[in-house]
Amino acid sequence: MNKIYPSAAVALAGVVQDGQLLAVGGFGLCGIPEALIDALRDSGAKQLTVISNNAGVDGFGLGRLLQTRQIKKMISSYVGENKEFERQYLAGELELEFTPQGTLAEKLRAGGAGIPAFFTRTGVGTVVAEGKELREFDGHTFVMERALVPDVSLVKAWKADTSGNLVFRLTARNFNPAAAMAGKITIVEVEEILPLGALQPDAIHLPGIYIDRIVLNATPEKRIEKRTTTERPAKVPALTDKAGA
Repeated sequence: MNKIYPSAAVALAGVVQDGQLLAVGGFGLCGIPEALIDALRDSGAKQLTVISNNAGVDGFGLGRLLQTRQIKKMISSYVGENKEFERQYLAGELELEFTPQGTLAEKLRAGGAGIPAFFTRTGVGTVVAEGKELREFDGHTFVMERALVPDVSLVKAWKADTSGNLVFRLTARNFNPAAAMAGKITIVEVEEILPLGALQPDAIHLPGIYIDRIVLNATPEKRIEKRTTTERPAKVPALTDKAGA
């Protein structure tokens, strides 16, 4: 089975449709599938519910789909870097299912593991627990959270072999493996595609059984979400003795 597709647009063709539930890997702008997000925007699919830790920034990442009004609902943990997200939500134009970060990760992991629901203490006594089943265990109250099983998952990895075995790079690993495992169909964007057998088994982070389609993006932009720097202190002149030594 050939999993390699010539472009992100071709990989999404016949897969992405209006009204779907999608998961998109990444944390902020770290490890987002840039080419697949742009191809999703260009596909024109609308009324999408998107699972992602956040929604990119204005004009980049999932922020581009917010600009085109293709997203009707976000299932997210952090949304503080996107002014258009804030505007749409406060205006009642965008639904938000606010989910604690660890709970969001576990909802995806459970979906990939075939676990329909789980109990957690996170969110008990807050709006997060409203409308959900509560149960007592060992003297503590837990809230039941349902797993997430996206119709399509779009993820980013560093390397793949032709069978879809993946290697992630540093913190770009974040939500990508869990999103990949949860999706009914998973499409991965990678910077390098290697022949089968080129990856040592112990170096593989996610086996290819979870991956349906592979797209090469050898030169991603990898934009930095927010750059902060520390000014260097002014140089102090070196002390000298009376002789000027």
